[in-house]
Amino acid sequence: VISPEPVLTPEVLALAREVAARWAGTPADVLRLAIPPRHARTEQAEVPPAPALPAMDEAWAQRWADYEPGATFISALAERRSPRAVWAAMPGTDWYPPIAAAVATTAAAGRGALVVVPDARELRPLGAALDAVLGPGRHVALTADLGPAERYKRWLAVRRGQIRVVIGTRAAMFAPVADLGLVACWDDGDDLHAEPRAPYPHVREVLCMRAHHGDAAALFGGHAVTAEAVGLVQSGWARMLTPHRDALRARTPRVRVAGSDTELARDPAARAARLPSEAWQAARAGLAEGPVLIQVPRRGYLPVVACVRCRTPARCTTCQGPLGLGSSESGARCGWCGRGAEGWTCPECTGTAFRALVIGAARTAEELGRAFLGTPVRMVGPPSVSEGALFTGNGPDEIPAGSALVVATPGAEPTVAGGYAAALLLDGNLMLGRADLRAAEETLRRWLNAAALVRPGGTVVLMAEGNTRAAQALVRWDPFGFATREIDDRTAAGFPPAVRLATLTGSSDTVQEMLTLAALPTNTEILGPVAVPGTASPTFRAVLRVPRSQGMALSAALHGAAGVRSARKSGAAVRIQIDPVEIG
Repeated sequence: VISPEPVLTPEVLALAREVAARWAGTPADVLRLAIPPRHARTEQAEVPPAPALPAMDEAWAQRWADYEPGATFISALAERRSPRAVWAAMPGTDWYPPIAAAVATTAAAGRGALVVVPDARELRPLGAALDAVLGPGRHVALTADLGPAERYKRWLAVRRGQIRVVIGTRAAMFAPVADLGLVACWDDGDDLHAEPRAPYPHVREVLCMRAHHGDAAALFGGHAVTAEAVGLVQSGWARMLTPHRDALRARTPRVRVAGSDTELARDPAARAARLPSEAWQAARAGLAEGPVLIQVPRRGYLPVVACVRCRTPARCTTCQGPLGLGSSESGARCGWCGRGAEGWTCPECTGTAFRALVIGAARTAEELGRAFLGTPVRMVGPPSVSEGALFTGNGPDEIPAGSALVVATPGAEPTVAGGYAAALLLDGNLMLGRADLRAAEETLRRWLNAAALVRPGGTVVLMAEGNTRAAQALVRWDPFGFATREIDDRTAAGFPPAVRLATLTGSSDTVQEMLTLAALPTNTEILGPVAVPGTASPTFRAVLRVPRSQGMALSAALHGAAGVRSARKSGAAVRIQIDPVEIG
């Protein structure tokens, strides 16, 4: 592209090469993610003057007074030093002011700041918090859903050094901020921080690279704490930022665990709504004071059904996909190919009727409407094809504070002014029982994020086994303790972040070819290949595991093998992922 505007800086090019080497990709793939498409008319527009930097304000440090050592962290930023911290935020939706205070302190000290959040819903309140401390026009938000002209305009303002404070979603992690002094990531355990395009970099790791090479401060915060973040603390790279016990106790809702068969047997009506008596009473008491949040892990009506007689999961006769019901009036359909299941017969017992294996948000809302007659029921979450009339997009960011039952899928819970009066977390055992390495960590993260929306002194009722580690961590509100034990278990079992792990996914022949061509480190452990369940065409996966010290050698070996296959013009593709988020 012939243009007078230099869009690739030496710093971004060096970062692209390092990211490519870390994730066994190519610099071209990384630059495709880092630099937005050019918009010539935007380049020719008049360049406005850069806004003045804010003056240092001692009140910013008060935003961190409830955390230890929050004051030390802010003082280091004011002195242009590079503190690095993992932050366990207290319950509530006011985590924006502390981040804004850290960013403002960095900007007042003459350095740039970059904040990455998982979802665009967080950008509006975070932007408002930054306007309150920096003043309007001193930051920009970069997201992938901006139009070409607007996205390039904002990116150019950052590239030219006019704007030195950037907030955004995953697309902003490569923003060319001048004199970068602080990188921050909120809720680094959210899978939205993992780039779905090759070479699949993760926001947390990219920001660590930028902080390390740019001598910048780093802040990784959330209501939950990941094992990878605790690994940064254990290595000495970062320190913990934890709330004072008195402040945490005053802000935390009451958490109770319910859901035993004995409790369900006490009330047949509660059993029909999947609510034990304790949860039903908590919801009823909460409705007298405000809205009540109901978190349901699965969307849909009855997304998975089974034979009513022998309980064998119902499968499509065409593609063997799972059958489910989209509403009380529709017939069963395949979740893969969409074909109807008229005339279905169980291959095990010749039964012809269905029973529910998994109950979705739509069915839950229907049951709650019968259990709480006269109470408004609102459903929030991404709709499926069959329930588009029930849901509106991803739901509102904030709902009124009146009495209502709000049924939401994890991650889609709207906020309420003043907080929810109560929250019911349904089907906890279903979430914990997923076949994934991070199932317990991800489940606790979703529980904590939902419980954080409940007002201080409110009630949270968890429907799950109370003796699990995740349930106990929620009751005690101890994300650091849970993550510390999680990383100890992974170290003993040989899983990330204690080791470096790679997966090769493709046809049987392509995976075997990659294993043959790659000059793997001598201590590489190869697991598989094995067939990947739930795929329409035969797909296989091999898992490669090496010590962390051999991680770059493993990436280089896989990159070299992929280059040989490309030179040979091998037909079928193979997907290479380093330390994937989902390991099941």
